[in-house]
Amino acid sequence: MIQQRESPEINLVETNDEVTLYIGDGQAMQGWEQALMWESADILCGFGSEFLEVGLGLGISALRIAANPATRHHTVIEKFPKVIELFRERNPSPPTPLEIVEADFFEYIHKMKPESVDGIFFDPYLVPVSLWDEEELWMEVMPAVTRTLRQGGVFIPCFSTRPVLRWQFVHHFDRIMVERRSYASYATTDYVTRNSGEAYIQCFIRVR
Repeated sequence: MIQQRESPEINLVETNDEVTLYIGDGQAMQGWEQALMWESADILCGFGSEFLEVGLGLGISALRIAANPATRHHTVIEKFPKVIELFRERNPSPPTPLEIVEADFFEYIHKMKPESVDGIFFDPYLVPVSLWDEEELWMEVMPAVTRTLRQGGVFIPCFSTRPVLRWQFVHHFDRIMVERRSYASYATTDYVTRNSGEAYIQCFIRVR
């Protein structure tokens, strides 16, 4: 199994102009993503009441999902303890359905019971980022992901600013729904090609 880096430097920068979580040298998440994260979370919650999220980040989507009246339980898997610590400092009284588990998703997913959740929101910051390009890794992990979803369940990765289906996921689902939304990032954002435009929320649905 290809491993993530264990202890990257993690910092949270909060100013009047921006909120940015840095993991290693990368901008892992920024505050301007809130509207898109909320939209993704609301779509997810339309598929049931028990959810899994991969990657805590700033906790924007985790809080939204856990606070939804329909949510009975929401588990968030986060590899880096510093990210969890920062979240708890900023959110001392999170919604009751929220459970945060410190673990590596690529190991944790194989231990989950089949058909145990209605939806998965997938937004980990992978270190190194090159793991996204490891075809062998995704071919091993995605069957475990689909097994964990109940029939009719949904898998929603973080939004994309490119109108292209994610190759890591597309071959593992029979039905895909895409929602288009506008966005405006910070001037300092380096993980989008333009500071404003259209973003795409890709929803991969387990039909069988």
